[in-house]
Amino acid sequence: MNDTRPRAVVAGASGFIGAAVVDALTADGYTVDMIGRTSGTTWADSTGIDRLVNGADLLVNLAGKSVDCRYTDGNRDEILRSRVATTRALSEAVGRAERPPRLWVNASTATIYRHAVDRPNSESDGELGTGFSVDVARAWEAAFFHGELPATRRVALRMAIVLGPGPATAMLLTLARLGLGGPQIDGPIIPHRRYRGIGEDPTGGPAPWHRTRGRQRFSWVHIDDVVGALRWVDAHDDITGVLNVVSPHVSDNRTLMRQLRSIVGMPIGIPSWRWMLEPAMWVLRTEPELILKSRWVTPERLLDSGYRFRYTELDEALRAAAGSIRRRPERPRRSGRS
Repeated sequence: MNDTRPRAVVAGASGFIGAAVVDALTADGYTVDMIGRTSGTTWADSTGIDRLVNGADLLVNLAGKSVDCRYTDGNRDEILRSRVATTRALSEAVGRAERPPRLWVNASTATIYRHAVDRPNSESDGELGTGFSVDVARAWEAAFFHGELPATRRVALRMAIVLGPGPATAMLLTLARLGLGGPQIDGPIIPHRRYRGIGEDPTGGPAPWHRTRGRQRFSWVHIDDVVGALRWVDAHDDITGVLNVVSPHVSDNRTLMRQLRSIVGMPIGIPSWRWMLEPAMWVLRTEPELILKSRWVTPERLLDSGYRFRYTELDEALRAAAGSIRRRPERPRRSGRS
């Protein structure tokens, strides 16, 4: 008997976002095939990718090396390559398919917007930034929207920092537990080139700093609303192009860290200036940019289309995320690509 259920293909399903997406699609009645570094169909198997993509109803691409790492030259190159090359491979497979997917949803990032403290960035009036992270996002989206795929609707999810049992939440909770849960304050640093532009048209120069005094904006989204946005896009054929996937209620760094201290029961939080953060982030093998850049992004298109967020208050979302981390067995840290 033939399986009449709709079929989804998820690339990069081994991360915490991918696992949540696979679970949700399965619950929605999809059969799910996966492409990844260690999945049954790997990126080296172009014939296998063609076979999966052809006839799929939905294609979701979350592949890419985690940005929760030091931006060494090798990591910088792999962060870019792992996003662009996988997206191009899927685009070629969709283009070759006799029965291409009706919908392709690709991950992107709200970090594509500039450092903003004056106003939010929406899809209609947002200003793109400069430097390494922005260049990666621009190249990623360019690969996604390249060429004509008339039978396939394409939507890029510009996600903010995702709260849940993933690396961003774990890093923030670790800082709070270590007594470093005060505001993170940007300031002058010894010049370095880790944030310089990358790709065919690199932008930006030396690592920037901004006098935000710990009031840099913190745009975020809970993993449940990432899944909710994906389901919303699947059900609404009029949504195409870029989509900001962020909570409508932006916070700031001081508020974020105060709420984290409350969650972990740490009564004190030492303010961390940039000169303190640089060695601390080196020890944690990540980058200060993740907490010092002012991300002020608004989900204009989701709200206008009628989507209702499950989590709009940061404290509630953080507590739910912390609870999910406590309930989930610890996974080995991944340094490779999906």
